[in-house]
Amino acid sequence: MVVHVVTIDLRQPGLNLLVTPGDPDSDEPLKARTTSRFLEEFGLQLAVNGDGFTPWHSNNLLDYYPEAGDPVTPLGLSASKGTVYAQDLHDHPALYLSRNNTARFNSPPGQIYNAISGSPILVLQGKLAVGGKDIPQGTSDDGPAETSQPRTAIGLDKNNRKLIIIVVDGRQPGYSEGATLSELAQFLIDAGAYTGMNLDGGGSSTLVMQGNNGGAVVLNSPIDNHIPGRERNVGNHLGIYAPKLPAP
Repeated sequence: MVVHVVTIDLRQPGLNLLVTPGDPDSDEPLKARTTSRFLEEFGLQLAVNGDGFTPWHSNNLLDYYPEAGDPVTPLGLSASKGTVYAQDLHDHPALYLSRNNTARFNSPPGQIYNAISGSPILVLQGKLAVGGKDIPQGTSDDGPAETSQPRTAIGLDKNNRKLIIIVVDGRQPGYSEGATLSELAQFLIDAGAYTGMNLDGGGSSTLVMQGNNGGAVVLNSPIDNHIPGRERNVGNHLGIYAPKLPAP
């Protein structure tokens, strides 16, 4: 199993977080794009796929949705830079991120600034939210909770000062089969998460960073349409802008 873990100090000077902007006046507020495209478009240093979305299907290379630019809607509440562009109609958990990078699950620290949803909550008070096979199924392309799948998760430490991102590669025999939601929850706990939730998984799971030339470098092995290394066009994302610090 191949697991990618990123820990971000939310108190770092100059750090900025961004959820993909959307149009609150549109019935389908997002234009689908890959995680790499999101990073490059907004000049970010790190980005990960976000919430599940609709419509979506992936039957084969000639029959899938969305293509780049196609309209989609996230499954839960979503906000970017003070604009809420999707409401939660199904009681999905959400991570709220303020203008000054104060982070909370399920309770915004003041007026909503950035917000991204997922499902289900995996970790509460440093422990598995629910045990074993009772963890409910994830969203979109995740597959059943207790089967090994590509997964993406996000968490906060006990003091809400560290943001933890985990991406697990999967559906690639001989390289990485993936993780169950119980295993994903344990990875969050092992990385220091006190609270954490599942994001969209399956062929959506993608982690990218900015390369030396400013372009995106894919850190994991995404598997859209059963093709290793192929990125999926997804709804929203979470991005991190982390400027270089001056030399001491």
